[in-house]
Amino acid sequence: MDVVTHRHVELNGNPFHYLEWGNADAPVLLFLHGFPEYGASWTEVAERLADSYHCIAPDQRGFGQSWAPAAVEAYEMRELVGDMAALIGTLADQVTVVGHDWGAAVAYGLAMFRPELVSGLVILNGVHPAPFQRELAAGGAQTAASQYIRFLRPEGSEDKLSADDYEGLMRLFSARMDLSWLTPERLKLYKAEWSRPGRLRAMINWYRASPLQVANPGEPLTDLPALRKDRLQVRCPHLLIWGDADTALLPACIDGLEEYAAELTVHHVADADHWICHQKPQVVARLIRSWINQAPA
Repeated sequence: MDVVTHRHVELNGNPFHYLEWGNADAPVLLFLHGFPEYGASWTEVAERLADSYHCIAPDQRGFGQSWAPAAVEAYEMRELVGDMAALIGTLADQVTVVGHDWGAAVAYGLAMFRPELVSGLVILNGVHPAPFQRELAAGGAQTAASQYIRFLRPEGSEDKLSADDYEGLMRLFSARMDLSWLTPERLKLYKAEWSRPGRLRAMINWYRASPLQVANPGEPLTDLPALRKDRLQVRCPHLLIWGDADTALLPACIDGLEEYAAELTVHHVADADHWICHQKPQVVARLIRSWINQAPA
């Protein structure tokens, strides 16, 4: 097990916290967590890669020990990408970005809008905004699976999730998926992070600030503005690792991804779901290591 170091840093004038493993002189892997996690969610993967890489896992804005402003507009994607661009600036000229869930959205944002900072992109059960918006608007299976977004966006949803010792958040966390990895000891750590003042509201503000539109099931949205494909291109090598048993993000979400990522490699993992980082950390680490070693310089 590699030793982890806690770091506190100021990014764009605001306080952030991140975890660090490995040799500071090694190539950087920047790990971006999703909802409702925090930087330590990457521990099992990072420990397996720290022999060769400088692994960095921040608490993103609104999560864990990092800055958690109250305003919804503080969680617009340009702000979230700006945080991580600033963090990269303290670490290296370029990094490989690894993102899961909402962390994937920020990772895609970095690759699309700050490509000079990103040498490679790894996504685990996360989605590019264009195919995801298409499926959210279609009124079909993904629309139905994403109705939780409509539940989260109204004011006060955080109170419903935190009631009865986070019973609602735990139901959302599981979503008919395997949570056997979430031991009582680990759940205690998660609840400690969720309980930090203002954090749960801040975490949900990511959903409130998102411009993604979610249809009602069976009622497709037909008046969405067209997205400019040229502005949403991933121009670096891109690895997608996909747990096929995911019930929150369905396979249709990655259909057509190759139109936005010319250097795309996809690996399916049949016996994993949305929480693949915890269920199969050894597989995830092996796939990342192998892909980086084979990627063109």
